[in-house]
Amino acid sequence: MDLWRAIIGLSAVGFLARFSYALARTPVLPLFALHLGAGPEAIGMVVGISTITGIFFKLPSGALSDLIGRRSTMIAGLLVFAVMPFTYLLVQDYTPLLIVRFFHGFATAVYGPVSMAVIADVAGTRRGEMLSWFSSLTITGNLMGAPVGGLLLYGLASSGAPGIEEFHAVYLLSGVLGVGSLLLGLKFLKGEDAARGGGSLRSHVRRFSSGIREVISDRRVLLASSMEGLQNMSMGALEAFLPVYAVTVAGLNEFQAGLLWGIQVLATILSKPLMGKTSDKYGRKPVIVLGMILCASSLACIPMLMSFPNLLLAAVVFGLGEAFVTSSAAALVADLCKEKHLGTAMGTFGTIFDIGHASGPIVAGVLIAPWGYGVCFTIISALLLGAIPVFLLGMKAKKREGLLKLLSERKRP
Repeated sequence: MDLWRAIIGLSAVGFLARFSYALARTPVLPLFALHLGAGPEAIGMVVGISTITGIFFKLPSGALSDLIGRRSTMIAGLLVFAVMPFTYLLVQDYTPLLIVRFFHGFATAVYGPVSMAVIADVAGTRRGEMLSWFSSLTITGNLMGAPVGGLLLYGLASSGAPGIEEFHAVYLLSGVLGVGSLLLGLKFLKGEDAARGGGSLRSHVRRFSSGIREVISDRRVLLASSMEGLQNMSMGALEAFLPVYAVTVAGLNEFQAGLLWGIQVLATILSKPLMGKTSDKYGRKPVIVLGMILCASSLACIPMLMSFPNLLLAAVVFGLGEAFVTSSAAALVADLCKEKHLGTAMGTFGTIFDIGHASGPIVAGVLIAPWGYGVCFTIISALLLGAIPVFLLGMKAKKREGLLKLLSERKRP
């Protein structure tokens, strides 16, 4: 597949798919659960359950794409994007909503790691730059989903509070966008790779298992993925509690709190391609380390800041740090793996990514309740900084092991 054709085509498909998915999620999903009578814990569960789907199924999905081909696996993911939004139209109670949400999580669990593997397949020495372009373009769909969903609910509700018809109307639009992503994907992916090798069912199962074993036993893959996971833990904590801190402690209004999050995401989107290109040229590890330092320092400073301009600056620095880490970690994982296991590697990366993202708000909530924002953000910052020497030493040790093994093999008669 041609590089730029892959980037443009997959980005267009990813934009529609992510737009559809985000439209169904924030702020529509928690408000829908609230409308159905759910309490705070139940709302948290329904919002987070799709991430749990990703934790358990991203790795098998990536490994499956190594076995049956990227196209088939991606089409399966796009089918979930296209079909699942319409099932919300049948929801009249909380429990069915929870079940629907769990299965909707298969969309990103299947499509996400496989699309990244396709980019890594074709990008060659420009993996950092191309993965970053792809990520930035598809995140734009996520950014549009939230305001469009909120605006639709607000505009359609005549009595001030949206009813079930208004929620169903938003999910109908989400379904239309999902179908659009499927049709575009079928056209764009037409004739691309199919199954990778034949063989019996037993041999397929053996290859599937050995691919997973080979990838997850590589310490360097786990270390690189863990840096992304930790960074995402800090992002999840900030996503949940920066707005609360801004309003309840710093005395800002809701609009300013929203701007803080928006400027952080914007800084990440705009700087990611440049950071990816930098990591292609100067190496992944220095870029990841610098990104972790920027994230840790800005996070630790936030509880000491009260004015809007200072918090805005901290949010921009955090966004830049996120771009440093996320532009390089996925590319490093792809660099470390054999081509035949790229899907498995991206699945492993996505699983650790989701664990970090899901645990961030939970860890932060547990720490903030007894000790407040200062202790919480300081502990998370310390975790980010403490991971740096572990990452550098682990990567160095593995390289030394490889050299010793090579020398040993050369000495054999």
